[in-house]
Amino acid sequence: MPLDRDGPGALSRNERLILSLIRRRGPMPRAALAQLTGLSAQSMTNLTRKLMMAGYLDAGAVVRGKVGQPSTPLALAPDGAWFLGLKIGRRLVELALVDFSGRVRMHRQEVYAHPTPDRVLAFARQGLDTMTASLDPGQRARLMGLGVATPYRLWDWGQEMADWLDHDLQAELSRSLPVPIFVENDATTACGAELIFGKTDLPRDFIHIYIAHFAGGGIVLDGALRHGPTRNAGALGSMPIPVVGAQGGQLLEKASVSALEALIGRSLPPDDSGWDVPAGIEAEWADQAGRALAFVALSAVALVDLPLVVIDGAVPPATRARLAQATRAALEGMPTAGIDRPQVIEGSLGRSARILGAAGLPLAHFFQPDGSLD
Repeated sequence: MPLDRDGPGALSRNERLILSLIRRRGPMPRAALAQLTGLSAQSMTNLTRKLMMAGYLDAGAVVRGKVGQPSTPLALAPDGAWFLGLKIGRRLVELALVDFSGRVRMHRQEVYAHPTPDRVLAFARQGLDTMTASLDPGQRARLMGLGVATPYRLWDWGQEMADWLDHDLQAELSRSLPVPIFVENDATTACGAELIFGKTDLPRDFIHIYIAHFAGGGIVLDGALRHGPTRNAGALGSMPIPVVGAQGGQLLEKASVSALEALIGRSLPPDDSGWDVPAGIEAEWADQAGRALAFVALSAVALVDLPLVVIDGAVPPATRARLAQATRAALEGMPTAGIDRPQVIEGSLGRSARILGAAGLPLAHFFQPDGSLD
């Protein structure tokens, strides 16, 4: 039986913890799960048996070693639950159907000059009809919800976005889909996706910076993604940075794809295959962006003592690596008396982070230990 979407949830915290550990680390035998959770062998057997009966776990082939008893790795059952993710961007809207293992089963996208509520809703409704129709009745009963990743305050992007003011996207979508709908800032969902689906071993405290048309971020403290009172914590793109010879600016004016487009004089396509930027211009942009990112990173360290900065974005892997390296180089030249320089690494999800993070919203609500993106 699938999880009851109308109640507080049929899974205990320990059951959710087991699922999240397997999601993060891959298939594991009961003995390893018991060691990681601190649960007894008998408790682990009972809990995993219940999860298998509910359709959330599959048993793999028995592994026979030279020492000890044979072990059976447990893996997530791909059909255990299904999730929809909608990502609204400055130039691109995406919709994905994601299975319980985190694999994208269906994906649709549409490019536009700028998003309008009517266009986004028409795209979403058509895509939702197609994707839900692709599921058989049993799979449809395990469809847990739709997550929406969208920049907050879309109307601040210009007059052409004024129709988003006071527009209730969640209410509009609820008329088309009889499952829970969750809405979150797109950069926050990118950070959440790294926590849920990423394979990097992360500390309990770090900041996640996502470079797309604009820049955004997420803050993780004590292992939890922090949202803030208006759910806009980690709005790093808006963070002030010093600019030589001027009054200053914001991170998004230097570390963003829009800033790179201004340097090359044209728009860039929403996929890696069409990324064609002269090497010298990209190097100049990465150097400027790295200096701005280093300022933001060191400011965050001084404020909340973070050991790690994760840099990801809707850019090719080589460009992401260049941004991370430029940030590390800029940090080396900055004064750090009284604080420690943070480590800077690359994120692992790239362009897929926000759409996976969107689908991760209902997944987190029903299956993560604390019901949130962490």
